[in-house]
Amino acid sequence: MSAGVRDAVAVRAAFAQARQRGLRAREAAHAIGLSEGAVMAAHVGLHEHALRAVPLKSDWLALLQSLQACGPLMALTRNEGTVHEKTGVYTNVSAQGRVGLALGEDIDLRLFFNRWHAGFVVSEAHEGAHGPMQASLQFYDRSGTAVHKIFPRSRTEPMAWERLLNTWIEPAREAVFGCSSPALQDDPDPVVSVDVASFLREWSAMTDTHQFFGLLGRHGLQRQQAFALAQGRFTHPVARSAVRQLLQGAAIDGTPIMVFVGSPGCIQIHTGPVQRVEPLEMRGRLWLNVLDPGFNLHLREDLIASVWVVEKPGDHGNVTSLEAFDARGELMAMFFGARKPGQPERQGWRDLLAPLREAGQQAVVA
Repeated sequence: MSAGVRDAVAVRAAFAQARQRGLRAREAAHAIGLSEGAVMAAHVGLHEHALRAVPLKSDWLALLQSLQACGPLMALTRNEGTVHEKTGVYTNVSAQGRVGLALGEDIDLRLFFNRWHAGFVVSEAHEGAHGPMQASLQFYDRSGTAVHKIFPRSRTEPMAWERLLNTWIEPAREAVFGCSSPALQDDPDPVVSVDVASFLREWSAMTDTHQFFGLLGRHGLQRQQAFALAQGRFTHPVARSAVRQLLQGAAIDGTPIMVFVGSPGCIQIHTGPVQRVEPLEMRGRLWLNVLDPGFNLHLREDLIASVWVVEKPGDHGNVTSLEAFDARGELMAMFFGARKPGQPERQGWRDLLAPLREAGQQAVVA
């Protein structure tokens, strides 16, 4: 037995023990000192454990385009503090270079294929060790961090799903992952070398929110650094409780919103109302949940370190967002008012943000 095989045997045993303690796959992998992708790679091939992984071919665009025949599926994208789950059909999937889009009625994704390194069909007992096996598609970056996952649902066409799995597996493919690099700290303090006046002029001259990424790049700024430079003009720090207040307010008055959650290789978007907003404390963690048909959000409220209201100019007036960050500076989630291109922002959305912004201004003054 080779060293690699012996290592895989040890990984499978340690992971199974962690899962028996009630840990989810991501948590169990971290508990044994590995990335989730590396753990999945250790479950490739024949072995005695219930979890099985089979590598996928790496034509990511064609694979995602072939999902439409399967009907409704659940798309899951997450980062360290937020999980975004959306059920729908993968339609209108396209790409320009290594950047892809899925523009379905429910499945709305921005895909960064240069970050997609390996994929697996992962099969695991759905309800305990003796439950039925459930197969999912799982995709990882080079560090083994999950970028996107896809699960069948009750209305998924079973024969089409099975055909898709058989078409896209490549059992002999080897997936090797590097070490996870520490998350970059998004230092909220402005850097002294920035021409602030020029930066703010360019911000005020934006005609589309997507121009913001180029603005950051030209001035060498991280997101929260830019927010600190623009504070009081385009950005406003608000309370960490603002995310809960926003979601509860939107649920009460029915204002449709957009919820963006990103992984290293995917941004997943919900557009529409939210209805059932439920905080839950579990094992010392405070989760803020949206539990609606077709859309679930699970956000670690206890990990929120800072929240900002951000205004960006556009051709049809300002576009305003609420953005939440964790202590490492990772963007946990962004919230916008639902609107179609070419239309101004809804007044109902601005009404939701107004008291949050006013409370934040009062706190700064105090």
